[in-house]
Amino acid sequence: MVVDQVSGLRRLLLALMALGIISIATDLVFLEHYEDGWMLIPLVALAVALAALVAIAFSASQRTVRLFQIVMSLLVVTGLIGVVLHFRGSLEFQVDMDPTLSAGALFWKVMHMKAPPTLAPGALVQLGLLGLATTYRHPALRHHTVVTSPGAAS
Repeated sequence: MVVDQVSGLRRLLLALMALGIISIATDLVFLEHYEDGWMLIPLVALAVALAALVAIAFSASQRTVRLFQIVMSLLVVTGLIGVVLHFRGSLEFQVDMDPTLSAGALFWKVMHMKAPPTLAPGALVQLGLLGLATTYRHPALRHHTVVTSPGAAS
């Protein structure tokens, strides 16, 4: 049996992630971020991330930790793709508005746009990285171990 010396920290990080996932998903729903298929991707990714978070919170087996790592990695990729899509959407809009802008001026205009906010999908990247950090040196990843909290009865 392996005792997880940082189980309290892991629980805190999972709680922070749950808060972040629920907050971002709520924000996306309020912003009606579901007008087309591309806009549904972050909502689906957040739902899958929340399901994986619940799984690891209630059963930190080697399988659930690996699944959680995969889902968190996909959340990072989803966020990066979102930044690119937001940037491209803003770029197209700005080029239509003023095709005479220089590359530098165009870049800064795009970065300062409020709709779509170019870096907003970066929040998914942050949540994914936080999730991956939560599993760093997770005792369940050691071969065939049972994870207990410090002070738990043997």
